[in-house]
Amino acid sequence: MKLDLSAGSVQTVLVDGAPHIVLKPAIDELGLDYSTQLAKLRSRSWATVGQSPMVADDGKLRAMTIVPVRTFLMLLATVNENRVAEAHRDTLIAFQNETADAIEAYWTQGGAINPRATEDQLDSLISRAKQQAEVLSILSGIVSPDWLETKARLVASRALGEEPDVDPLDIPLYVPDFLKGKGLKRSEIESVQSWFGRRAAAIWKARTGEDVGKRQTDLPNGSVRETKAWAARHLPVFDETWNRYYAADYPTQLGLDGAA
Repeated sequence: MKLDLSAGSVQTVLVDGAPHIVLKPAIDELGLDYSTQLAKLRSRSWATVGQSPMVADDGKLRAMTIVPVRTFLMLLATVNENRVAEAHRDTLIAFQNETADAIEAYWTQGGAINPRATEDQLDSLISRAKQQAEVLSILSGIVSPDWLETKARLVASRALGEEPDVDPLDIPLYVPDFLKGKGLKRSEIESVQSWFGRRAAAIWKARTGEDVGKRQTDLPNGSVRETKAWAARHLPVFDETWNRYYAADYPTQLGLDGAA
């Protein structure tokens, strides 16, 4: 079974119904050192590495190292293009550029659609959009109208493969995402986020005389909780809350390169 990427095709195997990349032949194909890349993956929090019995080229059953598609795509996105075999360098660069475009679309437009998506994949996206639209219609009159309209526009744009017609200031903002951007770990976010939201709401009320609207938020445990409908327009309030109450407690936040 093959998975076609803009950087070429890679061999996959199904594990619990999900495709996984057979790692060694994919790494060898790029001209990279397999041991080095495997060690890199085992040191990354976003990577998952497993084993699966497969028939090797010599006809014997062997345990082969496999990784989920998301792990392999992240690996490709972080590979130094100058260390890749010259024959594959241009395709890797093309893949990395396409990945960067998709990531930008995810964060700024609410989603991205692969131009090579199959009809079945597009049908799945449409079905998901219909389900989300039904949920949004049920929430009408319950949650903040501004937040509801913004979410509806984002759902529609994802289904149509278009840029959302949304005021950038109305894009939803989430306390955990803001705190993660400040470098807080998951345990720290869970400890801080409740009081952070209350303090930010108090600052907003003092500044505008208005309460922040409400929205329904899915929690990791599957439950739903009513939370503040923060949006990008509230970011200055988040910054003020951080600087006033938390910056001194978290003075050193590391960047992606490990530098402060």
